[in-house]
Amino acid sequence: MRRTTILLSATTALVTVASLAAPARSYAQSATSSVTAPSDVVRKASVASPAPGTGDGERDELVIVTGTRDPHQTARSSVSPIQVVTATQLAATGQADVRDALIQLAPSVARSTRVNGSANMTDAISLRGLTPNQTLVLVNGKRRHTTAVLSNNAGPQQGSSPVDIDMIPVSAVDHIEILQDGAAAQYGSDAIAGVVNIILKHDTHGLTVQAINGGRYAGDGFTSGESLNWGTSLAGRGFFDLSAEYKYQDHTVRATPDSRTGRYDFKDIGDPLQQRGTISYNMEYAIADDVNLYSFATYGHRHGESYQDYRVPTASLPMYPNGFSPRETIDENDYGVTVGFKGRKFNWDWDLSTTYGGDAERMGLIDSINTAMLQDFGNSPTRFHLMSFSNTQWTTDAGVRHAFNVPLLAAPLNFALGAQYRYDSYHIGAGDMGSWYGTGSSAFHGLSSSNASDSNRDVTAGYIDISTQLLPKWQVDLAGRFEHYTDAGDTETGKVSSRYDVNRYFGLRGTVASGFRAPTLAEEHWSNMSVAPTTASGYISVNSAGARMLGAQPLKPERSTSFSAGFVVNPINNLHVTVDAYQIDLRDRIMAAGVYSGPSAIEALELNGFTIPSGISSKAVTAQYYANAASTRTRGLDITANYLTHLGRFGQINWDLAANFNQTNIRHVGTDGNGNALLNLQQQAYITSYTPRNRLIFGGVWHYGKMDFSVHEIRSGRATSQLSYYTGPNAYSNTQFMRFVNPPRYETNLVIGYQLTPRWRVALGANNVGNAKQKKIPAEFRYLGAYAYDVNIEQIGYNGGFYYFQVNFKL
Repeated sequence: MRRTTILLSATTALVTVASLAAPARSYAQSATSSVTAPSDVVRKASVASPAPGTGDGERDELVIVTGTRDPHQTARSSVSPIQVVTATQLAATGQADVRDALIQLAPSVARSTRVNGSANMTDAISLRGLTPNQTLVLVNGKRRHTTAVLSNNAGPQQGSSPVDIDMIPVSAVDHIEILQDGAAAQYGSDAIAGVVNIILKHDTHGLTVQAINGGRYAGDGFTSGESLNWGTSLAGRGFFDLSAEYKYQDHTVRATPDSRTGRYDFKDIGDPLQQRGTISYNMEYAIADDVNLYSFATYGHRHGESYQDYRVPTASLPMYPNGFSPRETIDENDYGVTVGFKGRKFNWDWDLSTTYGGDAERMGLIDSINTAMLQDFGNSPTRFHLMSFSNTQWTTDAGVRHAFNVPLLAAPLNFALGAQYRYDSYHIGAGDMGSWYGTGSSAFHGLSSSNASDSNRDVTAGYIDISTQLLPKWQVDLAGRFEHYTDAGDTETGKVSSRYDVNRYFGLRGTVASGFRAPTLAEEHWSNMSVAPTTASGYISVNSAGARMLGAQPLKPERSTSFSAGFVVNPINNLHVTVDAYQIDLRDRIMAAGVYSGPSAIEALELNGFTIPSGISSKAVTAQYYANAASTRTRGLDITANYLTHLGRFGQINWDLAANFNQTNIRHVGTDGNGNALLNLQQQAYITSYTPRNRLIFGGVWHYGKMDFSVHEIRSGRATSQLSYYTGPNAYSNTQFMRFVNPPRYETNLVIGYQLTPRWRVALGANNVGNAKQKKIPAEFRYLGAYAYDVNIEQIGYNGGFYYFQVNFKL
């Protein structure tokens, strides 16, 4: 703890220099809440959650538990930007899962339009133009484990192994707190762009059921999502809340004709098929007057199928007379459980908990073939077990908090102290022999035992947090943290947040913070190879023989320095506006790096046990590994506004506006051990221009009697691609690309709802009413003619409009 004390002293000096200021609020003279997501705070939040017909102001007065350890902080008076998304808002989007609902509500939240392979079936989000790895996800204030699969596809999310938030039933969510500020000093690794804290429901009575069924304008992509939530009291001393969900999503196909056949043979440009079932509980029970037992858990199972590129028929494969489209499959089990005790002793709130979670995935391939086996043995299976991945995370937290009455201060001094121990493990398992023998199974080369691995690490941490009002209108919040990783070394981080309310109409706030992200075990050990009809791309672990030959160096943690400054305005009744600017300097950013192709790439892959199929040009073979590839600077602006219009006997309208302006620039590109640049022009563009420059969401909800009508417009700003050549002298070049501008796109969402009875509500809605899509790329840049869109752009999608019918029942 000595380093944490030193860091806190430096942080205290920094706040004096920064002179940023804090809010005026009334404080209780004694604390009544425990350290992390206490039940009484949660109940206050539940009371404040808006139902249809209530104003956004009530949502902003929620007592929040993210980005602060002050038990009286609200979203509206927060020292840092906090967006609160309620269960009512999630349901009103017409989306059957959390991720796609958040995309329609928070402009700083992004997702990839499409990713390849197994990562296409992991539902990840990112904040402020960074990757999902740089956003920390909590559940009830506790760190959530990540998925075991690493996204190895090209694009902005390449290299991420994020939290799959849709393994949490949407029916279990009470509200979500999105902290748009660096918070590594409070929560540890990953909280560079911000924190998403999912607060689970905690009802003591009632049953709610929801069903959403819909499909795409094109006639495909049928989606069905059914969920329920049930709560009951535990003899008046607590609650037990149970949630369950089932979702089915069918394939969508948005390919253009295959240049080899002239037919619509490609099926992999679109959404995968998914079947997902999840269940969760959340409970708390007062076992004594000053001691509570709490626990929550989730379990989810997913089966998914993702098409791969179409293979034309050949005489050597008579079992596929019409050609074939291999399908990659995934069977996944995701789980997490937390058990803890909290209470109050000697006027100190205390909290002790342990959380164990993990994710296990088995990847397969169907409707494929191993041509090497067919040639050598006269037969080959058509179904393969490619590989398996699993990770676990076991975290134990202990913390105390106390509010000291200090005569010289305008409010009590909130003091929090805590420690954390975490054990991470990661397993990579080999596939069956048919998947890796010779050239491997067509479309996806399986892993042999030489690429299997088991790895683990220990993480210990300690933190300190102090907040108070120095003057009646000036609040400061200081945090410091020290962490030790057995594989990544030591790190210290600090954070200073402050706010000053000039009057009840206008307040200033700002933050200075340092952050870090340790390399994931997946980034250190991931290995695989995918094979298209004319290309092969492999990823090898950074410490492997092939990577070392290419000049790979051991991974270091990412480190960041962030600044934010903004203001809060309440100029008239019912109008609330926030504006926050930010800058995030990120050093040693970990990415899939290297521009290796041709003979050197083939040699590196062969050193790692992969064999390149015949017929693929050497210049169409690439190899990559994960490296500290660049240092970047991200600058942006977040704006939110809410206004309530009363229309008398005609009801009321809740108007809302949210905007994010964001730009990332590269300050330095790293080099490998051989002096070669780690990023080419296209890889640099993944960071700087594949995410829209801005995103705006505006609209309103009109409540009139039993009717409600919602309309929202979403504008996605310009995004710029660097397209690969597939024909001509620059075909498959790693240095020559074509700049392609995706102009701004608009999509309109409409919902009409009617309260049939106090228990039944129905709604008819459409997302993207105008059926807007990405701009199509020129024909010469479409792989085999079929890829009409740059599928890596994080702008508007290419699936088009979605219509749905929604039914809600409440008992």
